[in-house]
Amino acid sequence: MGRAFEYRRAAKEKRWDKMSKVFPKLAKAITVAAKAGGSDPLMNAKLRSAIATAKAQNMPKDNIEAAIKRASGKDGDFVELTYEGKAPGGVLIFVECTSDNPTRTVANLKSYFNKSKNSTLLVNGSIDFMFERKAQFKFKTNDDLDSIELALIDFGLTEIEKAEDEESTYIAYANFEDFGHMQQGLESMPSLEILSSKTVRVPTTPIEVDEENLEIVEKLLDKIEDDDDVLAVYTNIL
Repeated sequence: MGRAFEYRRAAKEKRWDKMSKVFPKLAKAITVAAKAGGSDPLMNAKLRSAIATAKAQNMPKDNIEAAIKRASGKDGDFVELTYEGKAPGGVLIFVECTSDNPTRTVANLKSYFNKSKNSTLLVNGSIDFMFERKAQFKFKTNDDLDSIELALIDFGLTEIEKAEDEESTYIAYANFEDFGHMQQGLESMPSLEILSSKTVRVPTTPIEVDEENLEIVEKLLDKIEDDDDVLAVYTNIL
């Protein structure tokens, strides 16, 4: 994949290792899911996936339960927002947020882009078509991969791959519309341990970025991802 990819991955893993930032973001995702589809995980696939992701990050049970309860109160009045931008070297950036104050959120993002060299926040819809929404599931198993793949095809599996540097761990993909169906399929297989389940945005045309521009982009991404309202950031970097 090249040095740029390795640098990007290492930097991102280092950032998300900060539990002080991760837990509040995970809690917000749980609250939003419970607000939208109800507080019963059995009846709410999005909530189940948010809880599974939180558990995989070792988020305490009390924190998870508190986030679910928060959905029924005034503190649960979050809205889901998306923003799009561009950076040097042809880099496209798609940002997913949840916020109780959209005015604050957009002001912060505009500031991050404006202060970054040759970067700008775009009008929504400008680059949305450059990313494909997919359902992504990470799980562990010691079962035969071929038999698992055959079983999951009926639930919408489109692709499966071995997770890098993680033994007996795999990443499966399905179409965005098949998220709930695929989640049910994985949950029906007792030999699998689901580590995370989420929707992601995959660039349709990934690009390589030179080191000079990559350094600028990384600093911008650091600012964006550290924002409390930001849940996920996607780029077209290879």
